[in-house]
Amino acid sequence: MAGYGSFGSSLRDLPRLRSVRRGRASSWDRTGGNTDNVRLLPGQTRELANIQGPGAITHIWCTVATENGPHRPEVEGDYLRRLVLKITWDDAAHPSVLVPLGDFFGMGHGRTGNFSSAPLQMSPQDGKGFNCWFAMPFGARAKIELISEMSIKPIVFYYYVDYETYAEADPELGYFHAQWRRENPTDGAEQGEQSNDEYLFGGTNTDDAGNYVILEAQGRGHYVGSVFNVHNLRHTTDWNWYGEGDDMIVIDGEPWPPRLHGTGTEDYFNTAWCPSEEYHAPYHGLTMPGGPNWSGQISYYRFHVEDPVVFDRSITVSIEHGHANKLNNDVSSVAYWYQTLPSAPFELAPVEERLPRPL
Repeated sequence: MAGYGSFGSSLRDLPRLRSVRRGRASSWDRTGGNTDNVRLLPGQTRELANIQGPGAITHIWCTVATENGPHRPEVEGDYLRRLVLKITWDDAAHPSVLVPLGDFFGMGHGRTGNFSSAPLQMSPQDGKGFNCWFAMPFGARAKIELISEMSIKPIVFYYYVDYETYAEADPELGYFHAQWRRENPTDGAEQGEQSNDEYLFGGTNTDDAGNYVILEAQGRGHYVGSVFNVHNLRHTTDWNWYGEGDDMIVIDGEPWPPRLHGTGTEDYFNTAWCPSEEYHAPYHGLTMPGGPNWSGQISYYRFHVEDPVVFDRSITVSIEHGHANKLNNDVSSVAYWYQTLPSAPFELAPVEERLPRPL
């Protein structure tokens, strides 16, 4: 068995023969029956995979359902924010992935829907089949756990974790990381006597202070994208666009202005002109466009697969919440990146601070 190899994953590279050993951890029924799932009670943690390295996780598939029993289906219908995916590399002191299950696989607000991107997909029925193709190399060990922070209902969980193992580790490979964040609501301003145009488009912002922070990381690595969610909390019959927030990426503590400064929320996510249509492509998409007048819940993704943002010492990825950070909305995100270990530890907000607002 050789190492990770220099080949890619394109159709052109598929004929290139490789020396690896394939493996899979899954929830198949060891008795030979058809109960091909694991069951988690409220408060329980289940180890899904514990793989000896060196190797790389190449694909994760899963699906989940609640056991209703005596309870109505809508009770704890926010389970995709109550279940947490946790991944720890090489027996590190803290995990590198700690994200609510639904958000990790590409959509926020505890909701699902059919969409297809290159690294993440939600598949029929109604987006209940979750897939991840981010490559996740590791040296000594990969441990994947599912944490249930349900209060009432048990859940049933079906999964595959597909992986390769190698004879030797590659020291130039970064470790996959993912972090969930939320500001509920963001620290904006009141409209007061301003007209709608003044409130949405007026004022200036000459730094990134007060921006919504998607990622702060230290070490050597590269940022490879994010899922970005907004719940528009402004109720008005006036034009109610939630965007105009410029993205700003500061690399290695560079002085202001950063080399990577954008022009608006929908622009960073590769759409244009205040979109209100669902769309999904390999590297960008708008999976939840919101309701009339951009009301309600919105979810975007942008993956830097062809254009990773490289950093040697540190990176801060942030975006304004409305022009000049004026808007007070419920904003959450997942950042995805690779970097060397050890990485700075991060926490996950308690379950009561993760639950989505009702529509």
